[in-house]
Amino acid sequence: MRELSQHRHIAEDQTVEVKDWRKRMSDHVAWALLVYTGLQIFMTVKALSAGMSSILPYMALIILVAAIIPACRWFERRWTVMSDEEATDPAFAGAFRRDTVMLWAIAIGLPLVLTGLCKVIFAIV
Repeated sequence: MRELSQHRHIAEDQTVEVKDWRKRMSDHVAWALLVYTGLQIFMTVKALSAGMSSILPYMALIILVAAIIPACRWFERRWTVMSDEEATDPAFAGAFRRDTVMLWAIAIGLPLVLTGLCKVIFAIV
């Protein structure tokens, strides 16, 4: 029992770290762009080694990497326009979680879906 009261005392003395939603979203966007680009390059190289020797995978890589930047910027812009008070408001935790889940689903899922789609198209042709 004494141990529990000591933990409460320690917890009450510590300052609570304030989360800045703007910075956290910028960090997620930066990492998501890196992961997306890495996956896209890896998937394109895999497709090329599987016998797709046309220039199409290279063009797709350039287009897809360029196309994801505005989408990621949209996610980030929604959060960077917040005031200082809003940026630390815990009420935005749910919206932040929703946006980060959507961002990461796009960053990880899109390269997989697009590569699968390309493989299907190349198998038909």
